[in-house]
Amino acid sequence: MSAPAPIPLAIAEAEPLPRQDEVLSEAALVFVAELHRRFTPRRDELLARRAERRAEIARTATLDFLPETAAVREDDNWRVAPAPTALEDRRVEITGPTDRRMTVNALNSGARIWLADFEDASAPTWENVVLGQLSLIDAYARRIDFTDPRSGKSYALKDADELATVVMRPRGWHLPERHLRWNGEQVPGALVDFGLYFFHNAKRLIELGKGPYFYLPKLESHLEARLWNDVFVFAQDYLGIPRGTVRATVLIETITAAYEMDEILYELRDHASGLNAGRWDYLFSIVKNFRDAGAAFVLPDRNAVTMTAPFMRAYTELLVRTCHRRGAHAIGGMAAFIPSRHDAEVNRVAFEKVKADKDREARDGFDGSWVAHPDLVPIARASFDAVLGDRPHQKDRLREDVSVTAGELTAVDSLDARPTYEGLRNAVAVGIRYIESWLRGTGAVAIFHLMEDAATAEISRSQIWQWIDAGVEFDHDGRTVRATPELARTLAAEELASIRAEAGEEAFAAGRWQEAHDLLLTVALDADYADFLTLPAYGRLRG
Repeated sequence: MSAPAPIPLAIAEAEPLPRQDEVLSEAALVFVAELHRRFTPRRDELLARRAERRAEIARTATLDFLPETAAVREDDNWRVAPAPTALEDRRVEITGPTDRRMTVNALNSGARIWLADFEDASAPTWENVVLGQLSLIDAYARRIDFTDPRSGKSYALKDADELATVVMRPRGWHLPERHLRWNGEQVPGALVDFGLYFFHNAKRLIELGKGPYFYLPKLESHLEARLWNDVFVFAQDYLGIPRGTVRATVLIETITAAYEMDEILYELRDHASGLNAGRWDYLFSIVKNFRDAGAAFVLPDRNAVTMTAPFMRAYTELLVRTCHRRGAHAIGGMAAFIPSRHDAEVNRVAFEKVKADKDREARDGFDGSWVAHPDLVPIARASFDAVLGDRPHQKDRLREDVSVTAGELTAVDSLDARPTYEGLRNAVAVGIRYIESWLRGTGAVAIFHLMEDAATAEISRSQIWQWIDAGVEFDHDGRTVRATPELARTLAAEELASIRAEAGEEAFAAGRWQEAHDLLLTVALDADYADFLTLPAYGRLRG
């Protein structure tokens, strides 16, 4: 008996885009449909398991290493597969969305790796989803260029040996893609992004001496890594590509994943290339999971929680030790500063901080790190050059001096800093400004000299929620002020008025400022805490 004909994907609620048929070919959509049919049921089960685990954390206010996987952690004999040549040296990685200008600039930036982002740095409009894929297809065919309509400046790719290697980041497991449906069901955005990219580019990348490489975001357990591994095995078999060609770097950006680093690498061991220490989402995850666990888990202002905080240092040192013990790369966090074209002193101070941060990562044993702007590439490279020299990495530094207990990973109360009134004001200001940009389709935006993405908005609204829920008190103008919904509304109204005055009436009216203001207050003040801001926001995203 022959197999039943596959149910095709339906494209819903979408205006046709230029050249979309090159991305949404019949063969590509059949492949994505098959990914959905095979793997979405398990994705749904794992999302339900997240909710169960969160309920357990709410009940116990604790996390620990898993007893049932102790044998994996204790076994010294297993390693991940050796890194392919293109991923041996990762000393500087630049991040950004996949619009045509960013594609050219990131590939030309001098960084060894470009994280081509369909996740937090990209608002998932249909145009961004489809045309972002087209940018990468065109880049590998060397038919991409860009001319800035305002300046007239043209951008084109450098010679192939000077270009960054692409590591593509699909959306997390929780996000749907409303424009593609199978049998009436929305397809997970993760499978759409991965499937289209893999189908169109895997074989060409192999011909170019590279391969289909991925960053995996927001994993919360080794079971979610196992699902990705099964997706990779199926996809490689489907296209007749050798197993192990796919390589994945996992962002350890949730507190639950921090307790399962060994297990995550083990599940992906034939396809794993490293782990990354993601700062803002990690803090967001701590607030989300321990939001009702009392004063011991109340974080101070986000900018006061540096990577030298004891619980953050425990996390990063454990990550380096785990990676190097297993032969994987350890990739450091983001330098998000955006240089000013008008204030040399702002740049001087910021560059010193970036250098200190990258020097610390290189000394601690990381093999590379992230930057958000091409001007930061030389700074990060100098920090890692000083430690690595001509070596591609320092995986021989096993960091056997590191020993981290379960409690040290959540020792938030070890911080000296406390929440401040200005920290609350900043969270409101950044939240409104970022959400407004996201609703207009831009997922990476410079705010107050920092490149912000969706993780920024998540930590901003989560801290507002947590501080109000905990009844945090601030010193302000010589008096004590309590965090309340009324205070958050007052600050939000003041910020909206400030933006109106700053932008002018015409520009303000053309934006989506009131909507951003309302959405921030909804997700920051509702008693029913939304797991991800981007879920209610996605329903308001046009296009």
